[in-house]
Amino acid sequence: MAEIHIIGQILSGKGFPKQNLFCKWSFQYGNNWKVISGRKEGQTQVESSEFDDNCKWCFPIDIHFATRGIQGWPKIYIQVYHLDWLGRSQLFGYGFLTIPTSPGNYVLDCFTWRPFGSLRERFIQFFMGGGPQLKYPDLVFSASDRYKLNTETMGIVTFEINVILRNFQKFGVEYM
Repeated sequence: MAEIHIIGQILSGKGFPKQNLFCKWSFQYGNNWKVISGRKEGQTQVESSEFDDNCKWCFPIDIHFATRGIQGWPKIYIQVYHLDWLGRSQLFGYGFLTIPTSPGNYVLDCFTWRPFGSLRERFIQFFMGGGPQLKYPDLVFSASDRYKLNTETMGIVTFEINVILRNFQKFGVEYM
Protein backbone atom coordinates (compact mmCIF):
# COMPACT_ATOMS: atom_id res chain seq x y z
CA MET A 1 0.00 0.00 0.00
CA ALA A 2 1.08 3.57 -0.56
CA GLU A 3 2.12 5.45 2.57
CA ILE A 4 2.24 9.04 3.77
CA HIS A 5 4.10 10.12 6.89
CA ILE A 6 3.22 13.53 8.36
CA ILE A 7 5.66 15.00 10.86
CA GLY A 8 5.43 18.53 12.16
CA GLN A 9 3.97 20.81 14.76
CA ILE A 10 1.22 23.26 15.54
CA LEU A 11 3.45 26.30 15.86
CA SER A 12 1.29 29.19 17.03
CA GLY A 13 -1.99 31.05 17.11
CA LYS A 14 -2.20 34.77 16.44
CA GLY A 15 -4.85 37.41 15.92
CA PHE A 16 -7.31 36.03 18.47
CA PRO A 17 -9.11 38.58 20.66
CA LYS A 18 -7.88 37.12 23.97
CA GLN A 19 -5.02 35.03 25.38
CA ASN A 20 -5.05 31.71 27.29
CA LEU A 21 -5.74 29.65 24.19
CA PHE A 22 -5.59 25.94 23.47
CA CYS A 23 -6.22 23.99 20.29
CA LYS A 24 -8.02 20.67 19.85
CA TRP A 25 -7.04 18.91 16.64
CA SER A 26 -7.90 15.74 14.78
CA PHE A 27 -7.16 14.16 11.42
CA GLN A 28 -10.09 13.56 9.08
CA TYR A 29 -9.56 11.07 6.25
CA GLY A 30 -11.43 8.74 3.91
CA ASN A 31 -12.34 5.07 4.22
CA ASN A 32 -9.37 3.94 2.10
CA TRP A 33 -6.94 5.28 4.70
CA LYS A 34 -5.51 3.39 7.66
CA VAL A 35 -3.42 4.80 10.53
CA ILE A 36 -0.24 2.74 10.89
CA SER A 37 1.15 4.69 13.84
CA GLY A 38 0.72 7.98 15.63
CA ARG A 39 -2.09 9.91 17.26
CA LYS A 40 -5.02 10.98 15.13
CA GLU A 41 -6.29 13.57 17.63
CA GLY A 42 -5.05 15.63 20.54
CA GLN A 43 -5.01 18.90 22.41
CA THR A 44 -2.30 21.49 22.97
CA GLN A 45 -1.45 23.09 26.27
CA VAL A 46 -3.03 26.41 27.31
CA GLU A 47 -0.72 29.19 26.18
CA SER A 48 -0.57 32.98 26.32
CA SER A 49 1.95 35.73 25.67
CA GLU A 50 2.58 38.80 27.79
CA PHE A 51 4.17 40.73 24.93
CA ASP A 52 2.00 40.23 21.83
CA ASP A 53 -1.07 38.39 20.58
CA ASN A 54 0.97 35.40 19.36
CA CYS A 55 0.70 32.30 21.56
CA LYS A 56 3.30 29.66 20.77
CA TRP A 57 2.20 26.06 21.22
CA CYS A 58 4.96 24.19 19.33
CA PHE A 59 2.88 21.03 19.75
CA PRO A 60 4.24 17.96 17.89
CA ILE A 61 2.27 16.01 15.29
CA ASP A 62 3.49 12.65 13.98
CA ILE A 63 1.20 10.26 12.10
CA HIS A 64 1.77 7.55 9.49
CA PHE A 65 -0.99 6.51 7.05
CA ALA A 66 -1.35 3.73 4.48
CA THR A 67 -3.80 3.99 1.58
CA ARG A 68 -5.00 2.31 -1.61
CA GLY A 69 -6.04 5.58 -3.29
CA ILE A 70 -6.01 9.33 -2.89
CA GLN A 71 -9.73 9.75 -2.23
CA GLY A 72 -10.28 11.18 1.25
CA TRP A 73 -6.82 12.79 1.43
CA PRO A 74 -6.09 13.71 5.10
CA LYS A 75 -7.09 17.05 6.58
CA ILE A 76 -6.37 18.50 10.01
CA TYR A 77 -9.51 19.77 11.73
CA ILE A 78 -8.97 22.29 14.55
CA GLN A 79 -10.99 24.00 17.23
CA VAL A 80 -9.38 26.86 19.16
CA TYR A 81 -10.66 27.60 22.67
CA HIS A 82 -10.10 30.38 25.19
CA LEU A 83 -9.83 29.44 28.87
CA ASP A 84 -11.26 32.28 30.97
CA TRP A 85 -10.35 33.23 34.55
CA LEU A 86 -13.16 31.01 35.90
CA GLY A 87 -11.77 27.95 34.10
CA ARG A 88 -14.49 27.88 31.42
CA SER A 89 -13.66 26.98 27.83
CA GLN A 90 -15.08 29.27 25.16
CA LEU A 91 -14.92 28.40 21.46
CA PHE A 92 -12.81 30.89 19.53
CA GLY A 93 -12.68 29.26 16.13
CA TYR A 94 -13.04 26.34 13.73
CA GLY A 95 -10.73 25.60 10.85
CA PHE A 96 -9.25 22.88 8.69
CA LEU A 97 -6.12 22.40 6.67
CA THR A 98 -5.66 19.95 3.80
CA ILE A 99 -2.32 18.15 3.94
CA PRO A 100 -0.20 19.01 0.86
CA THR A 101 -0.13 16.28 -1.81
CA SER A 102 3.57 16.65 -2.65
CA PRO A 103 6.48 15.69 -0.40
CA GLY A 104 8.38 18.47 1.31
CA ASN A 105 8.49 20.94 4.18
CA TYR A 106 5.60 23.41 4.52
CA VAL A 107 4.67 26.30 6.79
CA LEU A 108 0.89 26.68 6.46
CA ASP A 109 -1.64 29.10 7.92
CA CYS A 110 -5.11 27.90 8.89
CA PHE A 111 -7.63 30.74 9.03
CA THR A 112 -10.29 30.22 11.68
CA TRP A 113 -13.86 31.43 12.06
CA ARG A 114 -16.75 30.95 14.45
CA PRO A 115 -20.53 31.27 14.26
CA PHE A 116 -21.71 34.82 14.86
CA GLY A 117 -24.73 34.88 17.15
CA SER A 118 -27.67 37.22 17.28
CA LEU A 119 -27.56 40.37 19.40
CA ARG A 120 -29.27 38.49 22.24
CA GLU A 121 -26.78 35.60 22.03
CA ARG A 122 -23.81 37.99 22.04
CA PHE A 123 -25.23 39.80 25.08
CA ILE A 124 -25.56 36.49 26.95
CA GLN A 125 -22.08 35.48 25.78
CA PHE A 126 -20.58 38.70 27.15
CA PHE A 127 -21.95 38.12 30.66
CA MET A 128 -22.22 34.33 30.90
CA GLY A 129 -19.49 33.08 28.56
CA GLY A 130 -19.99 30.37 25.97
CA GLY A 131 -21.42 31.29 22.62
CA PRO A 132 -22.88 29.59 19.55
CA GLN A 133 -21.25 26.38 18.38
CA LEU A 134 -21.89 24.06 15.46
CA LYS A 135 -24.25 21.19 16.21
CA TYR A 136 -22.67 19.22 13.34
CA PRO A 137 -18.92 19.94 13.15
CA ASP A 138 -18.76 18.30 9.68
CA LEU A 139 -20.19 21.57 8.32
CA VAL A 140 -16.66 22.95 8.58
CA PHE A 141 -15.64 20.88 5.52
CA SER A 142 -18.68 21.67 3.35
CA ALA A 143 -18.40 25.06 1.64
CA SER A 144 -21.96 24.79 0.30
CA ASP A 145 -23.38 24.46 3.82
CA ARG A 146 -20.92 26.81 5.48
CA TYR A 147 -21.88 29.82 3.37
CA LYS A 148 -25.37 29.76 4.93
CA LEU A 149 -23.96 30.49 8.39
CA ASN A 150 -23.39 33.92 9.90
CA THR A 151 -19.72 33.83 10.89
CA GLU A 152 -16.93 36.09 12.02
CA THR A 153 -13.24 35.66 11.31
CA MET A 154 -10.98 34.88 14.21
CA GLY A 155 -7.24 34.26 14.32
CA ILE A 156 -4.70 32.26 12.36
CA VAL A 157 -3.14 28.96 13.46
CA THR A 158 0.27 28.26 11.91
CA PHE A 159 1.51 24.73 11.19
CA GLU A 160 4.92 23.44 10.16
CA ILE A 161 4.45 20.15 8.34
CA ASN A 162 6.83 17.71 6.65
CA VAL A 163 5.20 15.31 4.18
CA ILE A 164 6.92 12.06 3.23
CA LEU A 165 5.38 9.86 0.52
CA ARG A 166 6.32 6.23 -0.09
CA ASN A 167 5.35 3.62 -2.70
CA PHE A 168 2.79 5.80 -4.49
CA GLN A 169 4.13 4.94 -7.98
CA LYS A 170 4.69 1.29 -7.06
CA PHE A 171 1.00 0.81 -6.29
CA GLY A 172 -0.27 2.85 -9.22
CA VAL A 173 -1.34 5.85 -7.15
CA GLU A 174 -0.54 9.02 -9.05
CA TYR A 175 -0.25 12.37 -7.31
CA MET A 176 0.86 15.93 -8.05
